[in-house]
Amino acid sequence: MSWLPLSFGAPMVLWGLLALPVIWWLLRFTPPRPQMEVFPPLRILARVLRREETPQQSPWWLTLLRLLMAALIVMALGEPVFNPREKLPAEGAALALVVDNGWASAADWNKRVATAERLIADAGSNGVPVVIAFTAEKPNAEIGPFDASAALDHLRAAKPRPIPTDRPAVYARVAAALERLPGASVAVLADGLAAKGDEAAFRTLLEKNATRLVWATSDRPSVTGLIGADNQVDGFALTAIRAPGNPAPAQVTAGAFDDKGRRIADATLTFAPGEATATGTMAVPFELRNDFASIALDGERQAGAVRVLDESSKRRRVGLLSQAEADQAQPLLSPLYYIRRALQPFADLVEPSSADLADAIPQLLDQKPAMIIMADVGTIPAQVKQRLVDWVDKGGTLVRFAGPRLAAAGNDDDLLPVRLRSGERALGGALSWTTPQAVTEFPKNGPFADLSPPSEVTVSRQVLAEPTPDIVERTWATLADGTPLVTGMKKDKGTLVLFHVTPEATWSNLPISGSFVEMLRRVVQLSRNQGAAIANAEATAASLAPYRMISADGMLTPPSPDARPLVPGAGPLPVTLENPPGLYGSETGVFAHNLLDASSTFTPLVRPQVSLPVTAIPYAFDESENLKGPLVAIALLLMVLDTLAVFWMGGLLARRPRRAGTAATAAAVLVVLGGLFGHADLARADDSKPGDTQAIEDISKTRIAYVITGEPGVDSISRAGLEGLTRFLVEKTALEPGPPAGVDIAKDELSFFPLIYWPIDATAPMPSQAAIARIDAYMQQGGTVLFDTRDQFSNGIGAGSASPATERLRDILGNLNVPPLEPVPSDHVLTKSFFILPEFPGRFNGSPLWVEASLDASNTENRPVRTGDGVSPIMITANDFAGAWATDENGDPMLPTVPPDPMQRIYALRAGVNIMMYMLTGNYKSDQVHVPVLLERLGQ
Repeated sequence: MSWLPLSFGAPMVLWGLLALPVIWWLLRFTPPRPQMEVFPPLRILARVLRREETPQQSPWWLTLLRLLMAALIVMALGEPVFNPREKLPAEGAALALVVDNGWASAADWNKRVATAERLIADAGSNGVPVVIAFTAEKPNAEIGPFDASAALDHLRAAKPRPIPTDRPAVYARVAAALERLPGASVAVLADGLAAKGDEAAFRTLLEKNATRLVWATSDRPSVTGLIGADNQVDGFALTAIRAPGNPAPAQVTAGAFDDKGRRIADATLTFAPGEATATGTMAVPFELRNDFASIALDGERQAGAVRVLDESSKRRRVGLLSQAEADQAQPLLSPLYYIRRALQPFADLVEPSSADLADAIPQLLDQKPAMIIMADVGTIPAQVKQRLVDWVDKGGTLVRFAGPRLAAAGNDDDLLPVRLRSGERALGGALSWTTPQAVTEFPKNGPFADLSPPSEVTVSRQVLAEPTPDIVERTWATLADGTPLVTGMKKDKGTLVLFHVTPEATWSNLPISGSFVEMLRRVVQLSRNQGAAIANAEATAASLAPYRMISADGMLTPPSPDARPLVPGAGPLPVTLENPPGLYGSETGVFAHNLLDASSTFTPLVRPQVSLPVTAIPYAFDESENLKGPLVAIALLLMVLDTLAVFWMGGLLARRPRRAGTAATAAAVLVVLGGLFGHADLARADDSKPGDTQAIEDISKTRIAYVITGEPGVDSISRAGLEGLTRFLVEKTALEPGPPAGVDIAKDELSFFPLIYWPIDATAPMPSQAAIARIDAYMQQGGTVLFDTRDQFSNGIGAGSASPATERLRDILGNLNVPPLEPVPSDHVLTKSFFILPEFPGRFNGSPLWVEASLDASNTENRPVRTGDGVSPIMITANDFAGAWATDENGDPMLPTVPPDPMQRIYALRAGVNIMMYMLTGNYKSDQVHVPVLLERLGQ
């Protein structure tokens, strides 16, 4: 159905979707894996959740997940394509693909490549060879035929070129290749612009062996080019062109850039309806215009919209100076009249306001001219002469014209290129043997070398130069008799030039000839160092190396390996692969070689009228999307989710609680599945009870407990003491207890703690009988209570008069089933469970540590080992263990020992370590005492 944006390359595979009901039936009767549960002691409290599931069939959401996965695989095998495109007519004996890759194709080159790729792909699917040629490549470029893969490689290696196309030569090569492949389809991907020889080129390509024409058209507006950028008196005059016949008006913006690529000026050019030419002016100051290095049209990414500028596009400021009085009635006799007319189109002219040379010359120099022209100026005042000489030495160009004043002034070695003979030379007079002389060929070493000698020019009077050894090198123009007409020389960084005739038509008709304008223009170009380099290069017809090239997209780039040196000529130079548009020369001077000239025009390319079937296609990207990959990826993702769900249902994730990442992933999967398929089957029965969370926390790590007495001072010391003992255990042993826990013996569960420290305080409330009964049950079930009366220096156990703490202890013990007690014997396990200890001090020292008496406690002479197998359920001391163990946040002791012995605190901590080791490994440590006796009995 064509209206659907989806098609299948193998639609028959979709019949596999009919198997989904069978798959559903099989999955519903596949029971999940039975879950295995482990119930260690006390772990039952940690299982606050109970899973309820029926093993007879899999959950509906898992069945739906697997059905969806199977449907995705079937659809992926059907080769689905979203937004499918129509196949192009790439059939027959071969596909001949001719692609314009000249400058006009650069703006939408990617679309052209995408269109060509579709043609080649369809030719490959039909098994058709491909002939591919580009109209702006080297004449010997390989064109095939290729298979589809090789043709794609050639296409992707091609790029637009900043040169015009050469359709006749390329089409002739393609036609020759098709002679061996008659009946081919020809696809023309043109740039839309007509060129010379197109009609014959299409006739050669299509008349013999082609059976179908595929004609590609562009949807972009016609290209716009820049054909003129002239630096005039009031600004830069720009001229742009487009294809004729466009009825819509249009505006384009041009930007001027300096040699660093910075935009420094703008202008707007407007095309009137139906007009093909637009003009505009960049009205910016003279100094800013001379910084222009290139001008480009905005939005036109192609080489025809860019013009590079060289020294010939820069206007010079030229100062004019004359000592003759201006005659307003006879302007043609003014010394500066013809000079002004010759220089105004390409130079900015300045003149002093004073006729006095002492004031006029500084006025000109203050305006920083590139060149100064002196028309018959004689002696230069001494006070300004040195400043004028310095100006020439720093790069200025001084041009002087002869006349009566110069002839009478004598020689000036600093400001004349040659030495002069005194007086004038008259030619053709009544007393002269010579006739007026014509101008002969210009010397090859001067800037006028490429100009034709003006045959109509004659000279009747001149000033003569003294013959010197270097007169030939300094001669730029000569008369027929060999005498110099124009001489010049380099002086430091500047130039001195002398016309040996007057600037008006009194001594010669040169000022009224066309050659005079060209000669002055060449001299003006010498007024800059760059201009001098290029002018000399042009004069000697030397080649200029590529410097900066214009790429096909209109950017200035370094030269490519194909670029060759350019030989400047008199007329427009052709743009080729060897001489692409751009700048030629070096940093000292460049020559601008632009793609379009002032006579360029754009003519739309018209599809040739042929009898072949024609298919018109647009340049466009392939917007079709193959969905096979995404569908397979989604199916694989669902497979991963299915695997994780099976692991979760089988309890595999629950048996690895430490792998938080896996558990988190499984939880995320369950949340996603619950959101997609509902959460009815994921619900669990919550049979948790108050206190279960705390119970789980208490059994997760070994913790020491202390009895909360209700006295803040006593309870804080108990907690600080047990925290200090915990840190010491972590530092000295492999045991890493959790933080100490305060317990209320009347309410809290006591069975989670191996040892409970109970500081006896007479001011604390007496525990209830129920609380004491809970303590008694705790001791009978294997727990140990360490009673600490902390009254060693009041009255200890067994004294004649008991302290209040001891009295309170007796009241408590009177309600407990207390076994017989004895002080810790010297060979008791407590003395060697970790450290070797003879006594058990706390903050006080002297009170014994009372423990359950052994079964044979009366036999003190023959006791190789302790006879007790269990751990004492009760311990009593008066040495204040917690006071000795207590430290603050910085680890500093909170209470002093009595007596103040630093080692007493260390022994107290070691006593705490031995008590904990005894509590946790009592039987094991007791059995180690038998090892020497067992080894002795075994005879080892």
